[in-house]
Amino acid sequence: RHRTRKWILKLYFQMDDINVLHHRCLLNLRRRIRDIGDGRPAQERYMRLQKDGDTLSYQGNSEEVGCYVAGHPLSKGNCYFEVTIVDTGVRGTIAVGLVPKFYRLDHQPGWLPYSVAYHADNGKLYNGNPVGQQFGPKCARGDRIGCGIHFENIKAGFTIVFFTKNGKEVGSLEVPISAEGLFPAVGMHSMGEEVKVDLQAEWFLEEDESMMMVDSHEDDWGRLFDVRVSGTLLEYVGKGKSIMDVGLAQARQPLTTRCHYYEVEIVDAGEKCYIALGLARRDYPRNRHPGWSRGSVAYHADDGKIFHGSGVGDAFGPRCFKGDIMGCGIMFPRDYILEGEGDIDDWDRLEVRPGHAGVQNVLYLNDDEEEDGEELEQGQEGRNVTVFFTRNGKLMGRREMRVPPGGLYPTVGMLSSGEKVKVDLHPLSG
Repeated sequence: RHRTRKWILKLYFQMDDINVLHHRCLLNLRRRIRDIGDGRPAQERYMRLQKDGDTLSYQGNSEEVGCYVAGHPLSKGNCYFEVTIVDTGVRGTIAVGLVPKFYRLDHQPGWLPYSVAYHADNGKLYNGNPVGQQFGPKCARGDRIGCGIHFENIKAGFTIVFFTKNGKEVGSLEVPISAEGLFPAVGMHSMGEEVKVDLQAEWFLEEDESMMMVDSHEDDWGRLFDVRVSGTLLEYVGKGKSIMDVGLAQARQPLTTRCHYYEVEIVDAGEKCYIALGLARRDYPRNRHPGWSRGSVAYHADDGKIFHGSGVGDAFGPRCFKGDIMGCGIMFPRDYILEGEGDIDDWDRLEVRPGHAGVQNVLYLNDDEEEDGEELEQGQEGRNVTVFFTRNGKLMGRREMRVPPGGLYPTVGMLSSGEKVKVDLHPLSG
């Protein structure tokens, strides 16, 4: 009986040693599998594509899709990648996105469930469906398409995927994510297509413009009253209790034939949207909205009226709201030269391109647009010009006025709490 007990104890300890050994073997095996997984080239998958370093080129017959899937999914430490279009080939059917680990290589990213992709040829987003939805601009040779994940927003099996073009975010959407993660993928579908893939690219979320380049544009403004400048952003900081609490921002330089137009985007309409954009003389009173006093003209956002040297406005255009872009410019007479502006080249006609289709500005007045029988003075000061206003790229109307001494200066007024506008004093390249 004593021998039997001793034998059982010995067997027990031997079994325990075997279990420990087995456990160690499993750990070693897992480490070896993990180490093998770190070799990216061994894990990559692609079909109908040729891979040369970080360059992918289509090698199919344009009837079948070629697709590349990276060896590792995006992660917190590597949450973004970029694809640069080297050649659009015949059709430019290049797709950039994220797919599951074992995605079919004969389908474009975004076509099958649990995949999403931005397609260069039509700017559409494909989200697990062969039918895309309008998403962003088309992409051409030289453009960089980026794709990333906001891992801080992962919740209940979903995450936020975003896409960029040339470093600027195009848009984002919520997509499901599996335990294996989402893998960078590139699809191509026509001869000659070629891209360069950067799986280690970095992209930093753009901060709000009010936080960037603080005061970097302050020199653009000659006078600021109850208005704070942060980059291109103007913010009203006055009391907003009476009409004497006007916040005024006046540019340092007047409009000229070389720089004859500027724009204001309403970032925040504030309480009343008492925002005015226009032109005013250099010594314009600080507590008056542009357009209210002589030597000024302005388009007011809250009521769509134009004020021309008077506190009483005339019906002019539609009201403006958050997101609207208001523009103001001058049509100068052909022979107009502002003092200090220098010689003018052959400036016959220029197009205003404020970022919206449909606006065309003839820089100089045609002879038949001048008032009949009016003799223009020989000096530049006091000459007639035509001031025009736009809203979201469309011409709202014109107003004739005389140029005061020193010229007409871009002037923005605000009068209610919370109002913010973004100003572009030089939207034109001409």
